[in-house]
Amino acid sequence: MGQEELQKHLDASRYGTPKLKPDEQKKYMGTFRERCFVTMTIAQMKIDKDKKNFLKELTAHPDGTVLLNGKMDITLQKAYIKMINAQGGRFTVVNEAQSSEPDALGLVLAADHAVDVAEVDIDKKYPDTPEQKPAEKESFWKSLFH
Repeated sequence: MGQEELQKHLDASRYGTPKLKPDEQKKYMGTFRERCFVTMTIAQMKIDKDKKNFLKELTAHPDGTVLLNGKMDITLQKAYIKMINAQGGRFTVVNEAQSSEPDALGLVLAADHAVDVAEVDIDKKYPDTPEQKPAEKESFWKSLFH
C-alpha cells in the first residue's frame, strides 16, 4: 500500500468516506441530478397546474421515489403525501440541511439509477402554452372599407 493510499484510508477512517458531488446531493435532497425525473420548488408545489403536471410525472414513473423537503409547511407536505399514496407511489421525507424558503426544492421525483432527463424543473418541462383564441371573422363591412 502506497503512502497516498494509506493516507486516504486513514482519512476515511477518521472523517468518513468522502461523498461524491456533495453540493449536488445537498441540492437534490441526497440524490444526483442525473437521477431526477422532475423537481418542484415549495412555491411551485402550491400552484394547481404544477400539481397536475407532477401527477403526470408520478404516473409516468411509478418506480420513482418522491423526496419531500422536511422543512416545508406540514399542511403542504401532508397534501402531497396524500396525493402520492393515492397513486401508490413511494416517498421519503428528507430533513437534513433543507430550507423552507419558497425557492428551495420542495420535492424531487427520482430513480435509483441515472435517467438523464434533459429538463427537470417542472415549469421548464411543462411551459405555459397560451390558450389559442379562435380567429375572429372579419366583418364584411370592415373588409370592404379597410
